[in-house]
Amino acid sequence: MLIIECPFCGPRNETEFHYGGQAHIAYPEDPHALSDKEWAEYLFYRDNPKGEYAERWSHSAGCRKWFNAIRDTRTYEISAVYKAGEPRPTSTPAGA
Repeated sequence: MLIIECPFCGPRNETEFHYGGQAHIAYPEDPHALSDKEWAEYLFYRDNPKGEYAERWSHSAGCRKWFNAIRDTRTYEISAVYKAGEPRPTSTPAGA
């Protein structure tokens, strides 16, 4: 079972959370100016890295607040959690 640390409530079981997709996706400044192709790319295209990935999570069975987490897509290990609106923490080298 994956344990996720809510920055507001502390560590909790993964069943208390809902995944919200890739973090740090900026809403278009003028969405009406986007072509259909650009709008589709904004809505549906996301990074798919092998390694660290910034994600949005909601503590839906707890405080109900949104936060971000850095999760390794290979191992599911979460290396950092931080409140929504805060900048992504810098990565630490393996073994550091």
